[in-house]
Amino acid sequence: MVNKKSRTAVREKKHRRIRHHLAGTPERPRLAVFRSNNHMYAQIIDDTARNTIVAASTLEKDVKAELEKTNNIAAAAHLGTVIAKKALDKGITTVVFDRGGYIYHGKVKALADAAREAGLEF
Repeated sequence: MVNKKSRTAVREKKHRRIRHHLAGTPERPRLAVFRSNNHMYAQIIDDTARNTIVAASTLEKDVKAELEKTNNIAAAAHLGTVIAKKALDKGITTVVFDRGGYIYHGKVKALADAAREAGLEF
């Protein structure tokens, strides 16, 4: 009998491995991405102070109102621009991208590219 680990367990293990190499500092905080089946979440985190500086998700009313669906590439791209604008308003220009154990493809890539186009550097 084959024992296969769940996708979430594999992703969480990858995320732990990635986090050993990434850390958000006050000068260069970490842009963390989480995606569920229905929504996406992005946070800019200062790991030294252990606080979230900026957060955005597709659950927010103003973001959700502009989207037809909350779980596609277009929604991810819109969320990338929203998080970048919020970060620039707080004076954050450079971040470290934490893909959260997800493959850099599809929604995660769309969010990252949109954040870059909106002015964030990583």
